[in-house]
Amino acid sequence: MSPELLFIQALNGFQFGVLLFLMAAGLTLVFGIMSFINLAHGSLYMFGAYFGATAYNTSNSFLLAIAAAFGGTFVLGALLDRFGFFILHQRDHLDQVLATFGVVLFSNEAARMIWGAAPVFMELPESLSNSITLFGLNYPLYRVLIIGVGLAVALGLYLLIERTRIGMLIRAGASNRAMVSALGVNIGWLNTFIFALGAGLAGLAGGMVGPILSVQPGMGDSILITTLVVIVIGGIGSIRGAFLGALIVGMVDTLGRTVMPFVLRQSFDAETANTLGPALSSLCVYVLMAVILTVKPDGLFPVKNR
Repeated sequence: MSPELLFIQALNGFQFGVLLFLMAAGLTLVFGIMSFINLAHGSLYMFGAYFGATAYNTSNSFLLAIAAAFGGTFVLGALLDRFGFFILHQRDHLDQVLATFGVVLFSNEAARMIWGAAPVFMELPESLSNSITLFGLNYPLYRVLIIGVGLAVALGLYLLIERTRIGMLIRAGASNRAMVSALGVNIGWLNTFIFALGAGLAGLAGGMVGPILSVQPGMGDSILITTLVVIVIGGIGSIRGAFLGALIVGMVDTLGRTVMPFVLRQSFDAETANTLGPALSSLCVYVLMAVILTVKPDGLFPVKNR
C-alpha cells in the first residue's frame, strides 16, 4: 500500500469524522442536557438532505441549499419538540425510545410519499467540483469544504456553550433544571432551542452529504447507530468528547476499510479479502468502544456537574 493512498484515506477518514461530529454534536446536547433519547435524529439528517437537494435542484444555488438544510430542520425540530416531544421530556426513557422510533417509521414513509422511493441526486456546483493540491496530491475541494464547515461548527458551538449567556443557561439547566426554572428562565423554551439546534446540525450534515451520496428514504438509520457510538465514546453531553470521538471513529472506519483488505490478502484470495475487510473494519469500531468503556466507563470526556 502506497503512502499516498494512506494519506488520502486518512483525509477521507478526517472528513467522515467531521460529518459524524455534525450529527453527534446535536444528539449529545439533547442526550446530555435534556436527558432525552431521540432515535429520530437520523430522520432529521435525512430531511436535511432532502431539503438541501430540493432547494438546489430548484434554485441551482448551493448556499441556498445549505441554508435550507439547516434552517428547514431547525424549524422542523422546534415544531417536533413543541407539539409532540415536550410531553416526553419527563417520561421514562423507554417511552422516549418507542415514540421516537415511531417517528422514524413515519418519517421514512413521509419521505417516500413526498419525494418518491427513487433516490434524489444533488449535483455539485462547478466551482466546488475541482480538486486542490495538498502535499503534492490532488484532493477534492468539496471534501475540504466539509472539513472546514465542521471545524467552524465545532468552534461556534464551543463559543456558544462557554462564552454566551444562553450557553450559561444551557450549562446551568443541565446541572439543576429546577433552580434555573425558579430563577425565571423558561426551561421549556430553552429545551426547544437545544432540540432545534441539534436538529439543525443534523440537517446541515445531511445537506453537506447530499452531493456525495444519493438522498433516499431511510438514509439516516445507519448513520444514527454510528453517531450513538461516537457520543458513547466521547462522553454523553460533551461537545469536546463528540468531536474527538467522531474523529476517532471516522479514522478507524475509513482506514480500516482500506488497510484491512490489504492485510487479509496476505492470507486469503482477493475476493474474500475484499468481502471480509469492510465487515471487520466496522467491527473494529465497536471493539474500540468496548475497550474505551472498559477503561473509562463514562467516555473520554464525561460531563461533570458544574
